[in-house]
Amino acid sequence: MYTLLTIIHLFVSFMMIGAILLQSGKGAEIGAAFGGSSQTIFGSRGAATFLSKMTVGAAIIFMVTSLSLAFLSKERASEASILKTPKVETTPAQPPAASAPASPASSGATATPAAPAAAAAPSIPAPEKK
Repeated sequence: MYTLLTIIHLFVSFMMIGAILLQSGKGAEIGAAFGGSSQTIFGSRGAATFLSKMTVGAAIIFMVTSLSLAFLSKERASEASILKTPKVETTPAQPPAASAPASPASSGATATPAAPAAAAAPSIPAPEKK
């Protein structure tokens, strides 16, 4: 339901943007870019009436879907609350014991793991003073 309402909301928002951009304004508008006056298609006053009705209808549907999505997202957020989830006890993982191969020189002595070689930091030369 939430996904369907989101898709409808996006479709209506693009439809509303298009209807607003195609309306005739006081100056040069994008509606005139499609071959002059768009009023010849719908009649002398038909385009303004059609586009204004389409804008109002899209705006009403946009507001209804916005409120519905806000209501549904509030319900979804309360279902996935952190306070309602059971607490899971976890124990930290034990690091695997690294054993170094026994050297022939240390017969019978306990072998200690070899320390990893530290990565050498790149040396940056000091700036020369003139």
